[in-house]
Amino acid sequence: MSSQSLLSVIDVAPLFGGDAAARGRAAAEIGEACRGLGFFYAKGHAITDQTMSSLTAASHRFFALPEDEKLKIAMPRGGRAWRGFFPVGGELTSGKPDIKEGVYFGEELGPDDPRVRAELPLHGANLFPADVPELESAVTAFMEQAEQSSHAIMEGIALSLGLDALYFRKTYTGQPTMLFRIFHYPRPEPHAGWGVGEHTDYGLLTLLAQDDKGGLQVKTPDQSSNGGWIDAPPIDGALVVNIGDMLDRLTGGAYRSTPHRVLNVSGKSRLSFPFFFDPGFDAHIIPLPDHAQYIRDDSTERWDKASVHAFSGTYGDYLLSKVSKVFPDLARSVT
Repeated sequence: MSSQSLLSVIDVAPLFGGDAAARGRAAAEIGEACRGLGFFYAKGHAITDQTMSSLTAASHRFFALPEDEKLKIAMPRGGRAWRGFFPVGGELTSGKPDIKEGVYFGEELGPDDPRVRAELPLHGANLFPADVPELESAVTAFMEQAEQSSHAIMEGIALSLGLDALYFRKTYTGQPTMLFRIFHYPRPEPHAGWGVGEHTDYGLLTLLAQDDKGGLQVKTPDQSSNGGWIDAPPIDGALVVNIGDMLDRLTGGAYRSTPHRVLNVSGKSRLSFPFFFDPGFDAHIIPLPDHAQYIRDDSTERWDKASVHAFSGTYGDYLLSKVSKVFPDLARSVT
C-alpha cells in the first residue's frame, strides 16, 4: 500500500466558513486521521502559492550565503528568544546531531509585551539577515497564514471531539505559542546519517510545507516492511499536518502523536518549513474530562521512553524540557 493511500488528503476549506454539514464532514475526516496515524495532508488551507514561492526563493538565497554571513544572525544573538541561525550539526534529535541547518523564528514580540517583560524563554524579536531583506516579509506572511490555517484546523479537531468549535481558542490557543523553522538539508553525502532523527512534536499541531525532494517518513504499527516506516511525499498545494504530544495528552492517547524522521535521499539539497501551533506558554495541560479515563503508561512504545501522560505542569515547562536537549549549550546560557 502506498504512503499516499495511508495518509488521508483532507479538504479543510469548509473550516474557514463553510456550512455546518461540510464543516462536520471535514471534522470527521480529521478525527479519523488523528485516531489513526495522527498525520494527514491538508488542502484548501490559507497559505498561498505566492507566499510559498517568495519564502522558498528567499530561503534559497539565505542558505547560499557564506557561513560567516549566516552566523551574523546565529541563535546565541537571539538570547532568551531562541531565534536565529544554527549550522549543520548544531541541533540534536535523540541526542545525535542532525544533518541540517536552519533558522528559528517565532511570533514577533516587542520589548513591552508582557511575555517579554516577564523574560519568558522563546518569546521576543526575530533575527533577519540584512543580505536577504525579502526573507522578513516572506516569513511574516507565511506565519500569518499558517496561524489562520491552524486556528481553523483546531476548530475541526474540537468538533471531532464533540466540543464547541472554539474550545481550544478559549482554553489553550487564545495566545498560542507559535514557532516556525526553515530547515535546509544539504546535498547528502553517502551514509551521512539522518537529516532529523526519530521524534514526536511537542505541542498541539504542526503544519509542514516541504519542497519537491521528499524525505519525510512516518512510523506505523505495521512492522512487516521497513520497520513500519512509510514515506510522506510532497503533494502539490497540500500541507502535511500532524498532531503533537499535548493533544495526545489532552485526549488521553485517543489522538496519537506519532514518531517521524527525515532522510534526504534525493541527491539534492532540501528545504522544509514546519510551523508549530501550540498552547500558551503558561497553559496547564489537563486531560479533557471525557478522555481522562483512557490515560495509560505508553512509555515503552514511545521513541524517548517517556510517557507524555506522566507529565504535569505548564506547556512552557514541557517545551523547555524538550528544547533544552536539542540545544543544550544555548539552554545553559539562557535558562
